[in-house]
Amino acid sequence: MTGHPRAPDPDPATALRPRLPSPLQEVADDRFARHGVRLLLKRDDLIHPQLIGNKWRKLVPSLRAAAGRPLLTFGGAYSNHLRATAAAGRLLGVPTIGVVRGQELADRPLNPSLARCTADGMRLHFVDRSTYRHKTDPATLAAVLRAAGAEDAYVVPEGGSNALAVRGCQDLGTELRGRADVVAIACGTGGTLAGLAAGLAPDQRALGIPVLKGGFLEEEIRRLQDQAFGGPRGDWRLDERFHFGGYARTTPELDAFAADFETRHGLPVERLYVAKLLHGLVTLTSEGVFPRGTTITAVITGRPF
Repeated sequence: MTGHPRAPDPDPATALRPRLPSPLQEVADDRFARHGVRLLLKRDDLIHPQLIGNKWRKLVPSLRAAAGRPLLTFGGAYSNHLRATAAAGRLLGVPTIGVVRGQELADRPLNPSLARCTADGMRLHFVDRSTYRHKTDPATLAAVLRAAGAEDAYVVPEGGSNALAVRGCQDLGTELRGRADVVAIACGTGGTLAGLAAGLAPDQRALGIPVLKGGFLEEEIRRLQDQAFGGPRGDWRLDERFHFGGYARTTPELDAFAADFETRHGLPVERLYVAKLLHGLVTLTSEGVFPRGTTITAVITGRPF
């Protein structure tokens, strides 16, 4: 990395100047209204211009724990988490290292997402997919740290989902207490849902829409809640039907849906998470899953890159 990082602020949350609580916006949409369902949008995409949505909530606790040490974290070629970590490092003067899945990517031009990371000062370290799959194994992680020249780094897991992040996302649920019957969110690694559910009131439910296929997320959310709180918290469930082929996958149907939502409501719709969430909610509403009189809040965790 070039230049000399400035000393980090003692409290990253103060230095990053978030907008909290994030706004709650009602939208009039006949696909919900004709079933007697009210739709609100929790605009976590407006928390911070560069640490979008749940990334701010998940990263700040780890930034505090790192106490100015370099941050090393993991992600794929289009990882929102890598971009957010790189931006946080630039804003706070903290070195960042991104371990990227796919050794073959090292010989290709950087895509816009990874180019943004490097522009923000992140040093990229590419690993083969087998190594990446075993990144949580202590011996593999130690080898990655050595190869990246980052033995002194504070390690943040893929997606930022650790016990600190889960407790940070608990505030999201607390902000929504009494504001909705169902709070829905798109899920990648499950950390935000794990914290959100813990912060909601007992009479509220959390709904997760996974954007990856594989059916592994329920076990992971339970593990994260056990790490963060010592056991299960909140009333939550997942609906696995709306991944549209898996992470970073879209279809013409999903693109058309997102474009239509943008036209209806003047809201830019991020395709990899938010579009899948909103499509899932429209479908579930049409299926009669939500009784008349239900208020749903959809958490908007990102915006188009």
